[in-house]
Amino acid sequence: MIEYIGNGHGLKSLFNQAINEKDLAKIHKRVLADQEIKAFLKKHKNELTDAKIKRNFAKLYEYVSQKHKFLTQAETYVAPGYEPKLIFQNHSLDVTYEPTAFLLAKQKEEAIKARIHVMNIPKDVRNASFKTITLTRDAHRVSAIKKAKNFVESFIADYAKRHQGLYLYGDFGIGKSFLMGAMANELAIKGFVTTLLHFPSFLAELRDAMNFEKNEIGSKINTVKRSEILMLDDIGAESVTSWSRDDILLGIVQYRMQEQLPTLFTSNRDFKGLEEHLRFDNKGNDEPMQARRVMERIKYLSEEVLYGGENARNPM
Repeated sequence: MIEYIGNGHGLKSLFNQAINEKDLAKIHKRVLADQEIKAFLKKHKNELTDAKIKRNFAKLYEYVSQKHKFLTQAETYVAPGYEPKLIFQNHSLDVTYEPTAFLLAKQKEEAIKARIHVMNIPKDVRNASFKTITLTRDAHRVSAIKKAKNFVESFIADYAKRHQGLYLYGDFGIGKSFLMGAMANELAIKGFVTTLLHFPSFLAELRDAMNFEKNEIGSKINTVKRSEILMLDDIGAESVTSWSRDDILLGIVQYRMQEQLPTLFTSNRDFKGLEEHLRFDNKGNDEPMQARRVMERIKYLSEEVLYGGENARNPM
């Protein structure tokens, strides 16, 4: 019996049962007839004596058998996503398993997605890119896209300096969130982490947590406000309470202003409209000073940018 103890890929034995000389000869002939084996032995003919080949025959067999399983995508292949390679090092033969181009691409894609922390964001927004943004002749749309690209390029070029974000506002369904998603993905490709969350849903989650996860509320808020890059989607669509405005939103924008962290927003309201929205809580109380405090920080953090275009959700 010829026995081989695997090299960490789950191989315990390539020849795990007794075989007679006739069967062994067939295996020997088949392995040495393999074209890649022939080429490999020819390349290393000065280093590989017959004795070494015989001593390392299990490695040759491993390579031939696993290569066949790799090419045929057999379920019994020991290292899915990795391709077997026959090498000669330290005066002996060995088989290594190298990641395939497909696996590397998949790992890269997963790493990029892991850098974008999302909450209640549609799939198309999570997968958005500048290449898939619908272009129109709308001057405001063209200008906004240009500003978005400039922000990304400027941040990548010098992320340590202060970067004023964007406050994208415009009608419903025109792709404001999609543009934010494209920015987040472009930044993620370059290694930067972005938190992209739907602000009204975030508030709803915090309200729910107040009933049974009070200790987690502070942790959730801290995670958001300390994000490397923060994108608050659909601000101004939430129902205003003194708690949501003064404790949550003001706390977030105050911290990010102090730490000069890049912060971006989308809204259906312009600055003036958002301030008007924030003035009145859900009980009808008019609190202009509190609204102004929030707006001063949002204006410091972001540039008001009108995003034009037609409603893609409900085209007329």
